[in-house]
Order: sequence, then structure tokens, then C-alpha cells
Amino acid sequence: MDLELLPHVGVERFRLGMSVAQARGALDEWGLFRVVASDADPGQITLTHDASRLDVVLGFTQGTLSGVELFRFRNEDADVRVLLDGLDVFRTPSEDLFEQLAERGHTIEENDLGFDALPELGVILSNQSSYEYPMDEEGDPIHYDYVLVTDRI
Repeated sequence: MDLELLPHVGVERFRLGMSVAQARGALDEWGLFRVVASDADPGQITLTHDASRLDVVLGFTQGTLSGVELFRFRNEDADVRVLLDGLDVFRTPSEDLFEQLAERGHTIEENDLGFDALPELGVILSNQSSYEYPMDEEGDPIHYDYVLVTDRI
């Protein structure tokens, strides 16, 4: 399964600016994710892909989709790619991805909280999870484990 991050647009069928009803409709049509948590008038809808254990959170502001968060799959053998500009954000080592995005002309802003922002794309990346993802010899996560596509940073 490939999930394409579409800057300023959304992720796959989930489009920034769509209503809660439209998001639910896209979810039902797609059929790949299971709803884990949601209220009747949600601020968020939390989804999971059972086979890969990849989680998605749809965030709503005043009834419209304002952000899509993806959390790295926990099944390392999962057939899942989360792509930004053709690059796999959860399988490419974060240092390499950082360099490749910079080589493509994207501005990346780092902060002391561990988030890397691509402000012109409305994308934030992080690798600060407490889940036991692959680590390097210094004990730091190798890959990004979180991405947010939003209408504003």
C-alpha cells in the first residue's frame, strides 16, 4: 500500500478542507482503515490499518479537515510506503531523507523539540516516538515515525 502525502492538499483521499461527512465517506469508499475512535461531531477521527499497524489521525477545525497525522507502522515487514515527493518518509533513514529533501530545494526548519518542518509544504516530520522502532548505535531512531500534513504550520 502506498500513501502519497500531497502538500497543501492532504493524504490520498483525505483532502484538507473536506467536511467530516466527506472524510467519513472517503474512509468508507476506501475500506483500508478501521475507525478506532471518533465522536459524532469529532475534533479527530483515529484510524488504524490492522495489517501494518499504521495509525492515522484526521484532525478537524470547525468541521473541516485541517490536518492528517500518520504514525509509522509497527509491523516492520508491512507492505506500506508513505511517500513525499517520491521519497519513503518512514523507511528512508531520517538523516538521508532530510538531505534528499534539501537537495530537491525544500527548506527544512529544525527545532529543539525534535520536529523538522517543511513550511512551504505544510509538512512536519518527527522521530521522537517511545515505541521500539529500529535504533542506531547511539540509541536514536533511524527513521521518522510521524508526519503531519496540514493547512498551516
